[in-house]
Amino acid sequence: MNKTSRPLTGVLLMSLGTPAQLDDMEAYLLDIRHGRTPSPEFVKEIQSRYRQAGGRSPLLDIVKLQANALQARFQKKGESHFRVYVGMRHWHPYINSIVPQLLADGVETLISLPLTPYYSRMSTEAYHEKVRESLSSLNANPTTLFVGSWNDHPLLLESFSEKIEEGLSLFPNRETIHVLFTAHSLPERVLLEKDPYPDEFFETATLLAQKLRLSHWSYAYQSQGGSKEPWLGPTVEAQLETVKAQGATDVLLAPIGFLCDHMEILYDVDILFKKLAKEKGIRLERTPSLNASPKFIDTLEALVVESLKTTSLSHS
Repeated sequence: MNKTSRPLTGVLLMSLGTPAQLDDMEAYLLDIRHGRTPSPEFVKEIQSRYRQAGGRSPLLDIVKLQANALQARFQKKGESHFRVYVGMRHWHPYINSIVPQLLADGVETLISLPLTPYYSRMSTEAYHEKVRESLSSLNANPTTLFVGSWNDHPLLLESFSEKIEEGLSLFPNRETIHVLFTAHSLPERVLLEKDPYPDEFFETATLLAQKLRLSHWSYAYQSQGGSKEPWLGPTVEAQLETVKAQGATDVLLAPIGFLCDHMEILYDVDILFKKLAKEKGIRLERTPSLNASPKFIDTLEALVVESLKTTSLSHS
């Protein structure tokens, strides 16, 4: 059997989703909040953040670029039995609208790949559950491989290292730079639930610090949610205060919890944190996002190939 006659394997890249225009914001937030109606004030606040960051998030555009680059990689190698799809959890194109499409295309093996390397029941598993629900609603049962943790994958570490080196080059003296690794915060209750997310984030930060031989580094959580329950810390705000007290004036923020540019980068980091750092007398720069960089596409390709070899990387 030659390569072109192999059964079709679908790779479903998944991310959170983002509204296409500001007028969609209320409906988008309603989806994100699982049907709880956002206040008009909250809707206006989020719209304001989007306006300050350029009016819209490039998230979907970048995930499509990643998918196209991965598809091109397979085609270049003559592996036409791979087809890459994009699905979003909270906006169009919804995961449950893409699954019927890939089944209609004849996909026999489906690789469910959330674009987050840190496993959490609140993120990774939520994506996989959307896939399971969609397949169940269609009474479909293709061979489905669920990709879980890949936070310590050598190619991911190389991808991040490449971007961190770019960030370090922005400063005149590497030895004085404090590198602050960040990831999206989750409710603190994940600690009681023994969710692996915090440990995996810290592991990746540690591996990168060792790989890059960083003299000064720490970690923080950003973009905490609006609920009143406690969220994972320390916050970026608190950590900037700490490094300032330690005498640091050059900080490179490495948002390794994120794989592409979106609002948590373009607003939270580029606007909010940079303004705060400047007020504290700190020069804050950030590493470029992975986006569709060749090394990151290498990572995605390896995850697909390895998942087929090991049957499943799922925690379930």
